[in-house]
Amino acid sequence: MNWLVIAAALSGAIAVGAGAFGAHGASGQAAEWLKTGGQYQLVHAVAALVAAQMGLRRPAWLFVAGGAIFAGSLYLMALGLPRWLGRVPPIGGALMIGGWLWLAWRAARGVRTPPQ
Repeated sequence: MNWLVIAAALSGAIAVGAGAFGAHGASGQAAEWLKTGGQYQLVHAVAALVAAQMGLRRPAWLFVAGGAIFAGSLYLMALGLPRWLGRVPPIGGALMIGGWLWLAWRAARGVRTPPQ
């Protein structure tokens, strides 16, 4: 079983659900948090799938974990949990940035994709 692909696919599904709820079922600040979380999580779910296809598991896991932490804390605040959770998204953001930097570093070193 490819746990990375499963995690990225579930992340994408959660992102679509959160974004849809933000667009159609929530209002005010909660809607903005859901839409923002959904957008970032979805982009990084796709990035994780691409990185996994390239054989770059570490950046892919950083994308999944960062997206979950970033978006998850926004989703929880949208559902009414305490606003101190607003201190958590930068941790997820740092993980996502780390994934992009790791990907760039590997590309600069001439990463090779795995055989098909």
